[in-house]
Amino acid sequence: MTALIAPAPAMRTDATLIGLVGLAHCVSHFSQLLLAPLFPWLKQEFNVSYAELGLLMSIFFFVSCIVQAVSGFVVDRFSPRPVLYVGLGLLGLAAFGYAVSTSYWMLVAFSVVAGVGNGVFHPVDYTLLNRKVHPSRLGHAFSVHGITGSLGWALAPALLVPLTLAYSWRVALASAGVLIVAVLVALWLHRGRLALDDVAAATPPAGAQGAAGTAVGAAGAAAGVPAGAGSLDFLKIPAVWMCFAFFFFYAASLSGVQVFAPEAARLLHGVPEHLAAMCLTIYMVCSAAGMVVGGFLASDPARCERIVGAGFGAAACIALLIGLADVPALAVPVLFGAMGFGAGIAGPSRDLLVKRSAPDNATGRVYGVVYSGLDIGQAIAPLVFGSLMDLQQPSMVWLGIALVQAVLIVSAFNVRRVRRTSLTATAG
Repeated sequence: MTALIAPAPAMRTDATLIGLVGLAHCVSHFSQLLLAPLFPWLKQEFNVSYAELGLLMSIFFFVSCIVQAVSGFVVDRFSPRPVLYVGLGLLGLAAFGYAVSTSYWMLVAFSVVAGVGNGVFHPVDYTLLNRKVHPSRLGHAFSVHGITGSLGWALAPALLVPLTLAYSWRVALASAGVLIVAVLVALWLHRGRLALDDVAAATPPAGAQGAAGTAVGAAGAAAGVPAGAGSLDFLKIPAVWMCFAFFFFYAASLSGVQVFAPEAARLLHGVPEHLAAMCLTIYMVCSAAGMVVGGFLASDPARCERIVGAGFGAAACIALLIGLADVPALAVPVLFGAMGFGAGIAGPSRDLLVKRSAPDNATGRVYGVVYSGLDIGQAIAPLVFGSLMDLQQPSMVWLGIALVQAVLIVSAFNVRRVRRTSLTATAG
C-alpha cells in the first residue's frame, strides 16, 4: 500500500515554530541553573551548608519529575500552548521569589514553584514538534531543540555571575525573572504559531510514513496497543520504559559532568582554576555543535541506535582517558569539548528513539513519562557522585561517568530490540 505523505509546508513556517519551541526550551534549561552558580553567595547570605543548598536542586528536580509525568496527560487533553504559558509564568514567579527571599525556607518554597514550571516543557515541546513540523525536518527540529537547551545551561552562569559581582545576587535573579517574562510575552505575541487548530486533528493517516521514518501510529501498533485504547495503555509498551531507563542514565551522566567533573579533573590533573571553570562551558558549546551534526545524521531514523552508540561510545572513552591517564592540564578543556561533541551528536537520534516508541495521540503522555527519567537521574546522581568526591575519589567520578555512558549504549539498542520483539509478536 502506498504511504500517504503530507506535503511539506514552507520552510519558514517550520523554522518559526522550531525557533519558538527552542526559545522556550532554552528558558527551561536556563531556569534549572538559577541557583547553582550563586551557591557561594547564598551560602553566606543564609548561613547554610552546601548540602542544604544541594537539597534545593533535588527538590526542584523531584517536583519537576512528578509534574512532567502528569503534564503529558494535560497537554494531550488541553493542547500544549496554555500549558506552556503556565510553565513560563511559574518560572518567572520563582525567579522573582528567589530574588526577594529572606530565609532558606523561602528558597525551598520557590524551588517547588520552579519545579512545577519546569515540568511542563518536554511534553509541550515534543508535542508541538512532532505534530506541527514536517517529518522530513524532525531531525533538524530535535537538533535545534537540544542546542537551545545546552545554550540555556551556558547562559545561566554567564548572566548571573557577572550581575552578582557587579550588583548583587538579588539583582541577578530579578534580571533572570525579567528575561523569562520577556520570553513569555514574545511567545504570546506569536501564539498563532503555537496552536494545533491548523493540524487537522493533529493525527496522521493510518499507516502513513514520513521521510523521518515510521509513523507514530505504526509504533503503537507494533507495541500491541490498538488505536482507541485507554489513556494509560501506552504504559504497557515495553519500549516506553526502556526509553525511561535510557533517559535516567543519560541524566546521571550529564549531572556528573555538570556538577562534579570539572572539579574532579582539576584535582586529578592540576588544572588551573580558571581553566577548570571554562570546562563546562566548553562542553556545552561543543555539545551544541555536535547536535547540529547529529541533526543531519538523524535524517535516517533507521540508524538512530548506531548514532547514539557511536556518540556515547566516544564520550565514554574520553571519560576513561581523563579518569585513568596522565593527561596534561592544558589538554583537559579540549577533552571536555570532544566529549561534549560526541554526546551532542547522539542528541537528535536519542529523541527520535522516543518518537518511534509512541502510539497515536499519546505524544505528550509518552514524553512526559519518558522525560521524567531525566529529572529522577538529575535528582539522584549528585548524591552518588558527591559521595565519591567526599571520599576523595575524583578518578571514580570519571569512571562512574564512563560506566553510565556505556549503559546508555546498551539501553539504546535494547529500545530497538524491544520494539522489534513487539512488532514480531503483533505480526504473529
